[in-house]
Amino acid sequence: MDYRLTPEDKERVKLLTIVSKKGFQDLNLDQLRKLQTLVEKKDYSHSKKAEKSKKKLLAKINVAIYEAEEGRQGI
Repeated sequence: MDYRLTPEDKERVKLLTIVSKKGFQDLNLDQLRKLQTLVEKKDYSHSKKAEKSKKKLLAKINVAIYEAEEGRQGI
């Protein structure tokens, strides 16, 4: 099995690191949408726990995107 990181993996990890340290407010709308796309593409079907975490994260990203579009502050 090949475990090399792709450029998409590196970008996803970079954006997730920002979110884990500073929250969603430090990402602009384009970065939030990119993170959403990258997380959706990643396959976590091998782990139920990881798949559940992915769904929760996507829900939080969706809220952050909505708030960014509406000019609200919440997360």
